[in-house]
Amino acid sequence: MKSEFAEMTLDQKRTMPDDEAPDAVPVPHALVPHLDEIAILLDIDGTLLDLMPTPREVWVPPGLSDTLNRLTERTSGALALVSGRSLNDIDLIFAPDVFRAVAGHGAEMRLSIDNEADDVHAPPLDKELKRRLAAIAKLSPGILLEDKGYSLALHYRLAPHAEKAIYESVSVIRADLPNAPIEVLPGKFVCEIKHSGFTKATGVRELMKREPFKGRRPIFIGDDVTDETVFAIMPDMDGLAFSVGRRAMGVNGHFDAPNDVRAFLARLLDPR
Repeated sequence: MKSEFAEMTLDQKRTMPDDEAPDAVPVPHALVPHLDEIAILLDIDGTLLDLMPTPREVWVPPGLSDTLNRLTERTSGALALVSGRSLNDIDLIFAPDVFRAVAGHGAEMRLSIDNEADDVHAPPLDKELKRRLAAIAKLSPGILLEDKGYSLALHYRLAPHAEKAIYESVSVIRADLPNAPIEVLPGKFVCEIKHSGFTKATGVRELMKREPFKGRRPIFIGDDVTDETVFAIMPDMDGLAFSVGRRAMGVNGHFDAPNDVRAFLARLLDPR
């Protein structure tokens, strides 16, 4: 895909000082003629959907599913959700619609909307390790435990004062198990512990080798620390990266909020 917007943004990025982040935002009309050449990759929480006090409270605004379905059609299927959520959780949120996805920070992948999962790259966490991690939720009311099987997340948006205690407790457990193949992912009011060796970036790299994404230029939009691994690999694929809610380093521009992302996606479908 070639467009004045894309070329301008990449040139600006090459000359941008390391301590600055771009203010540029995507220009929809520059991308509309090239939807048959790009892949649209979208984080969910904080990017497509507004953050809520608990993960179960997020909801899909009217019109969004229709926009995603129409963009899937316009890109010949090259639209995927890239999330830390499990495939099952994603499907519950967007039901009855089903989308291609990289889920669980790269642990799961679905290339066909007719399949439950095409690839599962991670074994379940050790039961004893999960038991010890789950006990951290007892540190304070408001800490919510999410067991994804291959990872475990501790959400503390309702107990922000517990952040330090949560990470200290996780550090103690990791010190007791120095050889355990796990890593800690900090996020927006969430501490997630998962198997090492896979990330959103490894999932996206694998996704872009498969049809219908193969040979296309990716555009990735994300908001959280866990999305930075994908921001970092976009130049390798001649792709574009955009952050939401903050001016993240290494991106081509940013959106202020999820509603701006939703409006941008809707405008991609406007032939005017």
